[in-house]
Amino acid sequence: METTQRTEQQRSADQRRRELLEAADRVVLRDGPGASMNAIAAEAGITKPILYRHFGDKGGLYAALAKRHTDALLDSLRAALDAPAERRERVESTLDTYLAAIEARPQVYRFLMHPAEGGTSGEGFDVGRHSAPLLRRLGEELATVIAERVDIGPESQQLARIWGHGIVGMMHAAGDWWLGENPCTRVELVRSLADLLWGRLAAVADRVGGPGF
Repeated sequence: METTQRTEQQRSADQRRRELLEAADRVVLRDGPGASMNAIAAEAGITKPILYRHFGDKGGLYAALAKRHTDALLDSLRAALDAPAERRERVESTLDTYLAAIEARPQVYRFLMHPAEGGTSGEGFDVGRHSAPLLRRLGEELATVIAERVDIGPESQQLARIWGHGIVGMMHAAGDWWLGENPCTRVELVRSLADLLWGRLAAVADRVGGPGF
């Protein structure tokens, strides 16, 4: 009986946490990096101390939101990588999946990667301390996918990790620049990044007879 009661209480707490994260999502979609704990508490119809009770501080709330969105993004990236298509098509589909996600919800992306833009650092928030683990997680997940799906020979685990983190770094930097400046279409950016991953840089160097950079 006691165990059943604890299970029900946990289920209720989990449901309440999901509701609070959904309220936070709505505020982030509206305010982006400027989303504050006060605004999120108001959206959820609670006081800020209750919000702190669930997440501790803005860093705790950020971590929960980051996991929520990273989990969804990773599911989409895995689906793109596992699609029944030629490898080049899957590479382009994976790049496009990432870029489409940040394009569809730019305010969420900016909240996760550039929260200081909103001037909310007074709530004890440090962008680097929180966004770096998110990128590392993406890198490790992609490394696992590469190791499982691509035969890259000896030292495959180490090479897969190097490639995984390198590709995530490229996608993040290129996507951040593209989202901010909109210098080309998403299709053009996907094709260009896929060319780079597909060895075009080395091919160009071989053709002109010079170094790659």
